Amino acid sequence: MNRDELIQKWLRDDLNPQEMEAFKALDDYDALIKLSESLKHFKAPAFDESVAFETISAEISKKPKSKTKWLKPILRIAALLAISFSVYYYTSTLDTSISTLTADKTTFYLPDHSQVTLNALSKITYNKKNWKNQRELTLHGEAFFKVEKGSKFNVQTSFGTITVLGTQFLVENRNDIFEVVCYEGSVQVTTEDKNLVLKPGDQFLILDGEFIAQEKENSANPAWLHNESQFKSMPYKFVLNEWERHYKQKLDAKTINTSVLFTGKFVHDDLDLALKAITLPLNIKYTKKENGLIVLHEK
Repeated sequence: MNRDELIQKWLRDDLNPQEMEAFKALDDYDALIKLSESLKHFKAPAFDESVAFETISAEISKKPKSKTKWLKPILRIAALLAISFSVYYYTSTLDTSISTLTADKTTFYLPDHSQVTLNALSKITYNKKNWKNQRELTLHGEAFFKVEKGSKFNVQTSFGTITVLGTQFLVENRNDIFEVVCYEGSVQVTTEDKNLVLKPGDQFLILDGEFIAQEKENSANPAWLHNESQFKSMPYKFVLNEWERHYKQKLDAKTINTSVLFTGKFVHDDLDLALKAITLPLNIKYTKKENGLIVLHEK
């Protein structure tokens, strides 16, 4: 193996014992090690490639002039190290974001093979490169998780933190609503004033800042996975918000009481049927405007 190949494998930390001995026998071994040690002193957030290059160049220039025959190759290696370090830092701190639009759902897998399904108008952000060291993601919206056995991570929301270990659960984190439902295993929910462990069927719900006690959940997973939205004694305004997330039209509910409780469901693939499902039970009429707006009003 020639000199350049040895150096490249050294940069990748990929030398076997025999290759390491050959690498140590290189004439510029000491200088290469010194370069590596110099780079370790740089702080990643303030890393500057030009500073690294200048610093290493200054160190090498202190050597006797008789050594200058290998100065240029070493400087090239120094530049490569600086650039490689910069690229590594950038990619290791870059977050991965996955989001959905109105009337959209998506399923993907986390680095530990846990499955996540995002409901409409939702977003998850996590660091893919650093997942082994920091198993944490941030959720805005609603998602259903199927966590691999033995895989523990945290879901951060604006309301609190959900800690999970080998379980299936739902989290909804939107304006004025925070909901966690455990379908399998256990889930720990931590907010400013509560710390609860949910078992299968347990629900945790906060509406408009108020904790709401809920009955046991008997279904195996959320209804929206099957293109339906289901509600039990839910304030009507949340039903209307959910309807808008699944249909690309707006509802005008200024003249009706949106605090009344609604129990029922609507489908995600038939606008007219879904509209009737959320209005007929409450004796509400609606008018479709030419601009696409749907105005709700009392009968």
